[in-house]
Amino acid sequence: MSSALFSSDGADAIFRELSPLEPSPDVTTETTLDQIYEIQRTIDFIKETAVKKVALQFPDDLLVFSIPIARKLEEATGAKTYILGDTSYGSCCVDEVAAEHVGAEALVHYGRACLSPCRRIPVTYVFGRKAVDVDLCAEAFHNLFPERNAAVVVLSDVVYDHILGDLESRLAPVYPRVVFSTLSWHIGAPPAGGVCKFGRTFTPDPSVWPDGYSFFYVGGEGATLNNLLLTWPLCPFFSFNPATNESRREGVNVNRALMKRFYLIEKARDARVVGILVGTLGVSDYLSALAHVKGVIRRAGKKSYLLSMGKLNPAKLANFPEVDIFVLVACPENSLLDSTEFYRPIITPDEMEVACNPAREWAGRCVTDFRELLPGGAAHVAFPEINPEDADRTDVSLITGDLRSLRFSSAMEEASAEPPGGTLAQRNSDTTVAELGPAASFLSSRSWQGLDKALGETRVVKAVEGRRGIAIAYEDEVSS
Repeated sequence: MSSALFSSDGADAIFRELSPLEPSPDVTTETTLDQIYEIQRTIDFIKETAVKKVALQFPDDLLVFSIPIARKLEEATGAKTYILGDTSYGSCCVDEVAAEHVGAEALVHYGRACLSPCRRIPVTYVFGRKAVDVDLCAEAFHNLFPERNAAVVVLSDVVYDHILGDLESRLAPVYPRVVFSTLSWHIGAPPAGGVCKFGRTFTPDPSVWPDGYSFFYVGGEGATLNNLLLTWPLCPFFSFNPATNESRREGVNVNRALMKRFYLIEKARDARVVGILVGTLGVSDYLSALAHVKGVIRRAGKKSYLLSMGKLNPAKLANFPEVDIFVLVACPENSLLDSTEFYRPIITPDEMEVACNPAREWAGRCVTDFRELLPGGAAHVAFPEINPEDADRTDVSLITGDLRSLRFSSAMEEASAEPPGGTLAQRNSDTTVAELGPAASFLSSRSWQGLDKALGETRVVKAVEGRRGIAIAYEDEVSS
């Protein structure tokens, strides 16, 4: 069995032993392992796709079960498995790039997932069936919705989706207008009159949708619930947390969160230099989204730079002080990044478009799926044609109170324009000049500009054997 194990949890992860079964409240025997991680369904998937190499993608907290799962799959199918233990971006996304590195022909994703559609290879999901007291869940629903004619959409975290069928059999006879969602991660239009959000599809009554509906969510706090709350901020939201068996009304801080997002939009309007962060390499249409965001920023008269750096942290982005704001193109669950600790704010493509596109208005909700902004998407608004006399505009910043100048361009101007000009600066004694943009000009003024390659100046020496071991414990170090 081949394995490719990566982790980012420090020393604990480095020295962790992957035993076949470690004590766990959810998995204690091989029988429960087969049930929770759906071994038979995964075997059927591998046989149906008739592949010989399969990538098994695990989050760090499930790596302890990776080896016994891989052994069972190899013994039953004859396929070779590769364990992917870390991802370049969020663990909720399918890491198709890592799978392609080992030549995998299919991928099985374990644990929580954002269900963003993929295109490159066949994918199936194994969420891990977490236990739910369905009786208590149904009782909580009855207490929260005493009116039997209430219009309610029932959603869940992916790890609790397996109980929705049982819950529906108990509630549907009593609540004729209750609607249950189903999971879907395939590319395609939802059924007629249906709604598809974050990999969940349901068909509400169009005569009262959405304002006449309430939501009931089975699961705890997290990115999925936050996305749902900010997508339908005017609808009542209720939840049942199977981990604590508590139910409550959600949405107390939704207005505060929305005002924070509106503040970030105003920061984007003030920005002159924008950094576009690549937050995914696996979600369908991410290249189109990058091009779309770049085009909107350019037509708004701003400069943009494309940056790809894997998982984000404040230290990485602090290397670009010339950038006024960053826009993150990522899956829906990783888009609403809390940038409080970052040197510059980080916003979504939707917020960037509201800031740049004069035809877009703030609707008081968040669109975290960038595919909705593309032509044909539910939230797509074409950039308007700008008359030359209206290209230069001014308005007042709501943050600084200063007058700001806006310079919009039309599609025709963009098509016929020459490449944007920059600053000419001498590069070195061998080459005469180089064209520098605003960020490059900023870099040239720094006291430290990165590592100097010193091409042709470094003496050539024979390779020598380096140190052995890992950074925290080299073999030649004397332990204290």
